[in-house]
Amino acid sequence: MSTPITTRFVDVGALRFEVVEARPEGPPKGLALCLHGFPEHARAWRHQLPVLAAAGYLAWAPNLRGYGGTSTPPRVADYAIEKLLGDVDGLIDAAGVGPVVLLGHDWGAVISWYYAMHGGRPLDKLVIMNVPHPVPMTRELKVNPLQRKKSWYAAFFQLPTLPEWFLTRRGGEAVKRMFAEGTVRKGAVAPEEVAVFVSNVLRPGGARAMIHYYRALARGGARRMAARGMPLITVPTLMLWGEQDVALAKSTTYGTEDQVATLTLRYLPNASHWVQQDDPETVNTMMAAFLADAPVPHAEGAEGDRDP
Repeated sequence: MSTPITTRFVDVGALRFEVVEARPEGPPKGLALCLHGFPEHARAWRHQLPVLAAAGYLAWAPNLRGYGGTSTPPRVADYAIEKLLGDVDGLIDAAGVGPVVLLGHDWGAVISWYYAMHGGRPLDKLVIMNVPHPVPMTRELKVNPLQRKKSWYAAFFQLPTLPEWFLTRRGGEAVKRMFAEGTVRKGAVAPEEVAVFVSNVLRPGGARAMIHYYRALARGGARRMAARGMPLITVPTLMLWGEQDVALAKSTTYGTEDQVATLTLRYLPNASHWVQQDDPETVNTMMAAFLADAPVPHAEGAEGDRDP
């Protein structure tokens, strides 16, 4: 019997979060909190939630603030990184289950990296997918012209109005293309799932909220985090990296071992930025092994993997 995936709403401060949930058969042994990226939705974790529940976790994938059925505050300041970390605190408290495994992809991984360094609740394990630690990312933006070119969109998103127009024009064509054409495995994101992502960006205030994440980070969020320091992450960490990422070079992962005391790094040569949707079988196998404290398998043809 497949694990049912349901939806609930959770109040955190003044915001209401839409949470996609999968529950284990017995009492949960912990919380697996899955944070999605841009321009996605909690449905990005549809392949992982049943696996996490089968491993005994209460598996939650919230729509982040400004996404899906979650509250969508209007101001750039509403998406300050400190507020995003506070949302994680509130979601963990609302679940009332520990220990906590935090999983993040794309923007969810940005939040997860900072949370592992500065969050208000203890973590048991950390799983990161296709976003580098801030220190190697900052280095590559300084020294790597290829990465600066790949990151053009982050600068574009600082403009007023135009990025929202770009995301929503022609019925969200840009979002449709990201998922319909942006995976290695054709059809990895089914049309009905693409439709969820597109409707997400087209809803009132949706595109603006998504862009505000980038604006808030560039307008002081990253600087404030850097001023707080980048302490060594001591939580056991699994980093999964789809190598065919159009926005982030593999070199942004180099040096992560200097920032994480216990790092397991696995490259997936035949996966894209949308790694957990593009190659869910491989991702789930690696993730399940890591959570079970078993050896994490290697992807075929991978080079540069790292074990603790």
